[in-house]
Amino acid sequence: MADPLHNEFPPDSVEAKDLAHVFHPTTNLKLHAQTGPVVHDRAAGVYLWDNQGKQYLEGMAGLWCTALGYGEEELVRVAQEQLRKLSYSQLFGGKTNEPSVLLAEKLKAMAPFDADRVFFGLSGSDANDTQMKLMWYYNNAVGRPEKKKIISRLRGYHGVTVAAGSLTGLPHFHGHFDLPITGVLHTDAPHYYRGAEEGESETAFVTRVVGNLEALIEREGAETIAAFIAEPVLGAGGVIVPPAGYYEAVQAVLRKHDIFFIDDEVICGFGRTGQPFGAQAMNIEPTTMSVAKALSSAYLPISAVLVPEFMYEPMAELSGEVGTFGHGFTYSGHPVCAAVALRTLEIMEERAIFEHAARMGVAMQGGLRAFAEHPLVGEVRGVGLIGAIELVEEKASRKPFSAKRGVGAYCAQRCLEHGLIVRNLGDSIAFCPPLIITDTQVDEMLGKFGRALDDTAAWISAS
Repeated sequence: MADPLHNEFPPDSVEAKDLAHVFHPTTNLKLHAQTGPVVHDRAAGVYLWDNQGKQYLEGMAGLWCTALGYGEEELVRVAQEQLRKLSYSQLFGGKTNEPSVLLAEKLKAMAPFDADRVFFGLSGSDANDTQMKLMWYYNNAVGRPEKKKIISRLRGYHGVTVAAGSLTGLPHFHGHFDLPITGVLHTDAPHYYRGAEEGESETAFVTRVVGNLEALIEREGAETIAAFIAEPVLGAGGVIVPPAGYYEAVQAVLRKHDIFFIDDEVICGFGRTGQPFGAQAMNIEPTTMSVAKALSSAYLPISAVLVPEFMYEPMAELSGEVGTFGHGFTYSGHPVCAAVALRTLEIMEERAIFEHAARMGVAMQGGLRAFAEHPLVGEVRGVGLIGAIELVEEKASRKPFSAKRGVGAYCAQRCLEHGLIVRNLGDSIAFCPPLIITDTQVDEMLGKFGRALDDTAAWISAS
């Protein structure tokens, strides 16, 4: 490991202390020791400032999560009031608190399927970990102990716990962690641009990849498979919007083989796709649903799993036989987190945030597609206020850059220099601004990206 002080940060600076003490998630740890951190200091609305006073337009809503932007005083007020009234309570052993009850009621009313019960956690990872455990517990309860496997997709992202990290279909989250665990299967990513065979139409592509899914089910035995899990739009895997007809075909296969559909709405939920939930944008009929991130606009950590009554009843019956339902977290139903989440959902309704996001999504998607003719741009994709631009070495052949060149990382760094926060997912540049972004700010975001893209083209030409 490089000497953390070779960056010449003052020894009492936040940067030096970070390098000495903090173990960073999802980071190139060796490179971080050489370059040091960017220190976020304050934020308001869709803007963020570092500790050097530089302003950035937040083009990623944090980690796909700050839906209402930064500094929303109404959420600060609610958190403060709840902290004074009841700073902590738990749901173990039949205890409850009003914010959790009201939030569960609200989520059930909003859900795009027949949800009956809500199980609370703290993150999308623990929500999807819970999903796997519920599938196992339910099938034990109904006398199908062999029906336990979960099918996920390559390039899908469902979290980083041992179970959720296994569901994730990205190599960096498996390699050297001994994942995935037994019982997790992966099928094709529904990315036509990268996955299509030569001359294959989108319709033929859908037929082939869904056929591969059914072949996997038949090889493994449908009687051994509990569920299929999917993000409506794949997020961290590159912002992949599946082709038309994909989910209809997938669901036909799942129904044929009695396999449940776990809808991972952690990124897509609460307006991101231009609809309240990604399931509505993508014509998905879930069996269960995971939500997190925008649920509280990331002001406090909270997640939820929504399940139908037909699943809850046999699990409740089994818990009566064994004495308890042995799953839960210390902070499940934390009253302060729940109060902030409930007020977040109310604000979204009061201010017509979903409708505003849908309008801004039209503006952003149109602006992104204006880059389609740029010589570095291979594909522009997205829906609502989530999108990506994939950079390629050769446009006609779709030839990617060598990963060693770090073209996407360079472009993202140039965006930072121009005052824009984006995220490179390999050589795809992702956009996911707060839902409150305005037309003017969308134009600002696209303008800054355009300058960074031109910088990247000049760098490539000179190298």
